[in-house]
Amino acid sequence: MKRQTTKEILVASFQELASKKPVDKITIQDIADESGYSPATFYRHFSDKFDLIAWDYSQHSRNIMEQGEDWKSGLKEGLVYLYNLKKYMRNLLLHTSGMDSFISYMAYTWIELLSDEVSKKQDLDQSLKAIIKIYAYGSVALICEWLLDEEKISIDQLLDDMILALPERLKVLLL
Repeated sequence: MKRQTTKEILVASFQELASKKPVDKITIQDIADESGYSPATFYRHFSDKFDLIAWDYSQHSRNIMEQGEDWKSGLKEGLVYLYNLKKYMRNLLLHTSGMDSFISYMAYTWIELLSDEVSKKQDLDQSLKAIIKIYAYGSVALICEWLLDEEKISIDQLLDDMILALPERLKVLLL
């Protein structure tokens, strides 16, 4: 049986609160009260709630990609994860902004994950880094629209579209 770490308990408490109210209305005191910890404990682990959000997304994204057989299967599992938390993700997308926007965290994480995966097969030159950034930003924008859109696009259709949009230099390294 895996025990939850303090960070995981704080994240679960935050997610519980986010199921009831907008993210921008949740305070550190709210998270502390929900988790049973003090605000000081929260601050020992995170600098603010946006740090908590970024850590949670990054951890889940990395775990999903590491467990996938290949990049495509990891991407599909990531989309399933986001879809299963669609209400929570929508809250993050609609109620964070500026430098602390969830979209920024998503893009940064995508760039890191893609760079890590590509660098297993080839050194990253400036051109390849730029291609990764462009693809990551475009993918994140598409995923955000998918999460916010009321039109029902299937996970498989979104996956196919994202594979189709892969630049040739990435396609040969990821597929």
